[in-house]
Amino acid sequence: MNKKLAAALSGGAVLVLALSGCSDDDGGDNKVDAWAKKMCDQAQPQIQKRANAQQTIISTAADGKPADIQAADSKAFQDIADADKALAKAVQDAGVPPVDNGEKLQQDAVKELNATAAAYEGLKKQVDALDPKNQQKFADGLQGVASGLKKIEKMDQDALNKLQSGQLGQAMAKQPGCRRAEATVSPTVPPAKPGPAASASASKAAQ
Repeated sequence: MNKKLAAALSGGAVLVLALSGCSDDDGGDNKVDAWAKKMCDQAQPQIQKRANAQQTIISTAADGKPADIQAADSKAFQDIADADKALAKAVQDAGVPPVDNGEKLQQDAVKELNATAAAYEGLKKQVDALDPKNQQKFADGLQGVASGLKKIEKMDQDALNKLQSGQLGQAMAKQPGCRRAEATVSPTVPPAKPGPAASASASKAAQ
């Protein structure tokens, strides 16, 4: 029942990695590195929170009780929304990035992260409004949630991509706080792996 939702998230699992990476470039501007450290130190717990929330949705048993699925997904969407708000604050608090068009980069990222947070809260309300006592309607409703999730993920990715371009992205990639966070929740089913295969399977499952 939750497969379409899980597939939608597994296809977009790159979001967990959106602020991660590695860099062999030891050069760079000290000011840019300092900005990246300040931002990434604040971002780290939010990246972990997102990873846990996404894993909760992905690992929710497909044959689980509707009420349990509803509760798990509702909490996960709220957690992701809260994490996006906190990420927006982290970008704001770090100040204007010392790069070309830094002020616009900051403003755009903050605006879009807050917008995606609001969109995830909208998904939470959508899940909360489903009737878990009617399994067919509940399953149909989850399909609508999955479709909405895919659109929001693109917004989310676009917002984070603005910070990952050029010199700023290289500086962030070197910061431990912006590296991939492994989910600390126990999966009930094997989690889908990110990448082209996962995306393909997600697309197929959503059809």
